[in-house]
Amino acid sequence: MASRFKKHVIRPVRDFLIYHAVHSMFVLVKFVPRKFILWWQGLVASFFYYSLPKVRRTIIKNLTIAFGPEQHKGDYKKMGHRVFVSFGKTLTDYMRCWKMTTREEFSRYFKFEGEENLKKAYEKGKGVLCLVTHTPGWEFSAFMPPVLGYKTMGVSSRIRNPALNKLMIELRESRGMANITRDHCYETLVERLKKGECLIIMIDQDSKKIRGEFLQFFGHEAYTPIGCTRLAMETGSAIVPMYTIRNDADDTYTFKILPEIPLEQRETDIETIRYNTQKHNDVIEQIIREHPEQWVWMHERWKTTPEILQRYLERRRLDKERQKTSNPSSHS
Repeated sequence: MASRFKKHVIRPVRDFLIYHAVHSMFVLVKFVPRKFILWWQGLVASFFYYSLPKVRRTIIKNLTIAFGPEQHKGDYKKMGHRVFVSFGKTLTDYMRCWKMTTREEFSRYFKFEGEENLKKAYEKGKGVLCLVTHTPGWEFSAFMPPVLGYKTMGVSSRIRNPALNKLMIELRESRGMANITRDHCYETLVERLKKGECLIIMIDQDSKKIRGEFLQFFGHEAYTPIGCTRLAMETGSAIVPMYTIRNDADDTYTFKILPEIPLEQRETDIETIRYNTQKHNDVIEQIIREHPEQWVWMHERWKTTPEILQRYLERRRLDKERQKTSNPSSHS
């Protein structure tokens, strides 16, 4: 009885309140001077950073893994603070820009570099895998290709709050991006890439649920999704890295598109996958090294180990066997 009450009463009310709180923030920031709201958001981000010791420890740990222990931890602590402030201010600008849909509107705050790289790849007609890095403006990076006039799709996991999920999809679609739910979407992606569309894809975060390989990232093994290379092998699509950085000096952004990363064949498919995905990791690493204060160091990039992955896969196997045993008719 309690679970039904929670499901049918408490959860819908909670989702309703969260949605309208978020939507109100989107509306209200439009009526506050940008300079003031960015200053205020910087203070809020600083408060949260210094109030979350676990997050600070994670950031310092990851920076130490990436750049070594030779730097003083105080430097990493300051860098983590700047990361937090940058993300906080970018979130504020994302809310301020929610009605913007055109290049001209975004040009007030954005500089565009390297569009010729995307144009050249797009005109081949075989699709473009837009390899996006998780800098503070990654959501800006995701919808900039359609804003610039390139037919684009993005894959997303469903947000548990239905209203927020709807809001996210609306924000993407208003900029011309087709939103595709992650479940069983591979064939759809292949089909649309072969028609020449762009696909926003990110591989710089850890996830056991996505097929990957253990490859080098900042000199350490990191479980890395291989979908970008697999899709390129199957479709012939070009792989073009791109990212958005925040320019703190004048509170603007730069959306930068790098040259295509050629797909190189090796003797076997798995060797091709590993070799090319490693190249993608190397490009992302170089971007982060150039802008070390603009990446998600609070994310546990090196969390999954071969042992953890093996235990996870074993649990999934056992769960599937139990499902077959408990419901044999569904597999007949």
